[in-house]
Amino acid sequence: MIGHGLSGTARLGRSGTQSSDYREPKWPANPQIASRSGSLNYANKESFGFLLTESRLWTNGAAPPRRPAETRLSDGPQLTHVTLVWREDEREDWLKFGRPVAERIIDRRQRIESYAAGQVFALVRWAANDYGTIRSTLDIVRAVSSGEPCTPIARIDPGGELLLSVRGWPKVAQVFHLIDAIETSGIDPCEVAPDHWRHIHNRMAGRERPRGYSLARHRAWLQRKALLP
Repeated sequence: MIGHGLSGTARLGRSGTQSSDYREPKWPANPQIASRSGSLNYANKESFGFLLTESRLWTNGAAPPRRPAETRLSDGPQLTHVTLVWREDEREDWLKFGRPVAERIIDRRQRIESYAAGQVFALVRWAANDYGTIRSTLDIVRAVSSGEPCTPIARIDPGGELLLSVRGWPKVAQVFHLIDAIETSGIDPCEVAPDHWRHIHNRMAGRERPRGYSLARHRAWLQRKALLP
């Protein structure tokens, strides 16, 4: 297996994935592009499949904290922290897309990525035991600001606005293909209109086919977004 630690990416490219065996992630073929979605967990033989990337500064310029909650300073913006765990063939968490403003390596099996309010990211969580897969999930989340209502989500502190949530590898793979189609059209999935992710969630829940996301619709969203307070 070609792995990159926490983000589960296998080689440079966009954030797509290929079909896989019954244990599912063996493993995504196309990760996020570093210029679009932040730094990646490039392969390193000394990392035992875990990321060893260059460190980033936290938004206040201080050294990374011991716990994610310590970054939520009273005089600074609230960050949303995503804890990613990588134990190959057992538990593999990674980001399908996202542009963290800060990240910290805890150890060779755990990493924390932090997002500012309004940023959107996609968290994939997969787990298996000796009998096969026991969990395949994909959550697309918008990070919230202090005081905003949010949904509790596993591995995300303090939670976020849940735009899309699917369970089971067939549904996760279906959303992967939709994300790949968006990237193929030249659109960064981090910038997609949140309503589109809600649309996909609702259509899939109703077993209906989601609409595509066109360049014209994306331009309309960006114009609308520019007018928002």
